[in-house]
Amino acid sequence: MAETLVVEVAYARPERQLIVRVAVSEGATVEEALWASKIQEEFPEIDLGSAPVGVFGKLSERDARLRPGDRVEIYRPLIADPKEIRKQRAALDRRMAKGGKDLSTAQD
Repeated sequence: MAETLVVEVAYARPERQLIVRVAVSEGATVEEALWASKIQEEFPEIDLGSAPVGVFGKLSERDARLRPGDRVEIYRPLIADPKEIRKQRAALDRRMAKGGKDLSTAQD
């Protein structure tokens, strides 16, 4: 009889997050844990066949073998480029340091 191990499958939207604990057979892959979680029933927008995935914050191949306690994460597309956001924030900080007004919060 095959041994089982428990892993978690996680998905998050800004307004809601879910972590599902799943028992899978020893030697199970990321792909097998995704489908076993049935997380797409809670989040129908997830395309489990093509969504990027990772284990503990690191991108992973779907055929990667899991270890007990691993957390499989399903990633959403980025809405904004983090580098661009940092550039905008730095430019605003420079402007504010020179005594400029933040036009987004200025009131007449």
